[in-house]
Amino acid sequence: MTAQSEIRIADSMRRAMDKAQAIVALESTVIAHGLPQPLNLETARACEEAVRRLGAVPATIGIVDGAAVIGLNEDELKIFATGRASDGSAIEKVGLNNLAAVTARHASGATTVAATLKLASLAGLKVFSTGGIGGVHRGAFDSFDVSADLTALAATQMICVCAGAKAILDLPKTLEYLETLGVPVIGYRTEEFPAFYSRTCGLRVDATVQSADEAAEIAMCHWRMGGQTSVLVCVPVPEEFEIPIDEVERAVDESLRQATRLGIRGKALTPFLLTQLKELSGGRTLETNRALLINNAEVAAQISVSLAQKIFGPPKT
Repeated sequence: MTAQSEIRIADSMRRAMDKAQAIVALESTVIAHGLPQPLNLETARACEEAVRRLGAVPATIGIVDGAAVIGLNEDELKIFATGRASDGSAIEKVGLNNLAAVTARHASGATTVAATLKLASLAGLKVFSTGGIGGVHRGAFDSFDVSADLTALAATQMICVCAGAKAILDLPKTLEYLETLGVPVIGYRTEEFPAFYSRTCGLRVDATVQSADEAAEIAMCHWRMGGQTSVLVCVPVPEEFEIPIDEVERAVDESLRQATRLGIRGKALTPFLLTQLKELSGGRTLETNRALLINNAEVAAQISVSLAQKIFGPPKT
């Protein structure tokens, strides 16, 4: 059995591929596990619409009954938004470590950044949009808690558009790890690494671009020069939705203290911290998260259109 036999490419994706159209991969964890109802479905639809509006085709990726689906349809998006598969079972959170197990059990799962990168690459896609990547967790010296997103970025030739790394992480160590792995960190109209909810964090990116064309050209040059990694294109959240970095840091510190008091650690820590940040910010983190997801999808669509034209020329009619 080949990998292709376990991947179902939607008809809309096949038509887009046949016409050499620009395609943007989107993750599904944010739908099933990241945002609450009904904001999750509304945001997923808004991201897909943003991609279409700018001339590309959205491909939201998830596991449905054991098949990796490239291009979830509207009914599947609705099911994912409930967090429950059609048979009533929970839609699992799928990373690289359990991707094979969920597939073999014919279960359903929402793909993380790492799993989406892998599946998008297997389907031949080259541009992926997400919110923020995972990275090195605070206290990783003791816990060894480092996201698989980083190793996936190191092993996949993809343009990954994001708003930097999640604010709950150790951002300096995350950037150091990305450098070690050889992943170029490109600032989209910024010289500083975005900190998800915040536009800046005082850390420099490797290079700055002012346009989608520049970002696509750097990625192509990276791969032509033998680079086997992704290119990380970091887009600051729109200014009107930014939460200042010092405010976020205070909320993260307080949330970490509460987690320590309650003995929360491991896989339970991240969802706990995100819930605490939502409460401490009065819900502003959800609004910011939605805004940056849509903004990233817009930038990814523009990059994908530019990349497709550079590789294939004008789209076929």
